[in-house]
Amino acid sequence: MVQYWPEFLSLAIIHFVAVILPGPDFVITVRQSLKYGRLHGTMTALGIGAGLSVHILYTLLGVGALMQASPWVLQVAKLIGAAYLIYIAIQLLKSAGTIQLDAENAQADVSSQSLKKAFSLGFLTNATNPKATLFFLAVVTNVVSQGTPLHIQLFYGTWMCSVNALWFICVSLVFSAPSSRAWFLNKMNLVEKALAVLLMAFSLRLLIA
Repeated sequence: MVQYWPEFLSLAIIHFVAVILPGPDFVITVRQSLKYGRLHGTMTALGIGAGLSVHILYTLLGVGALMQASPWVLQVAKLIGAAYLIYIAIQLLKSAGTIQLDAENAQADVSSQSLKKAFSLGFLTNATNPKATLFFLAVVTNVVSQGTPLHIQLFYGTWMCSVNALWFICVSLVFSAPSSRAWFLNKMNLVEKALAVLLMAFSLRLLIA
């Protein structure tokens, strides 16, 4: 493992910078934490971490190389991811127009979403995220040597999944804190509209990039 430390550190640093940059995962985690609370936000964060395993799997299977060799495959992946983000944005807009939350009835709203659904939302948001696809194609396939053993690559993948989950758990803890959540809940309709616009912007930017 010692000989792969330089490779691992390079990958870990680049990945962490990519994770903390606001994107669809951040938007979804914030929304879940504000609307449903800490537990749902944490489950969404765990789903995001698990969703990264999809990108790791296709990279290990060599699909990443196929995407690089066949641009149309990457375009299809980007279209699917952008379409999912737009779908989520539309759902947020619908929710913003029909739901009014405050600190008193927020607890009742928690029962409207299961923890399994919260996890699935996080998983799908990351698994279909074109940003993650582009990251693995542009960075992982160039930073990680083809001669790196499979078990070392699996370690890299486990590390990145864990970092993803831990970072968004921290985001969830911040936005689900009683003081910040109470303030945002009173303005939830505006918050959901703003988050929907951000998701739309992310998806359109990826489509035209």
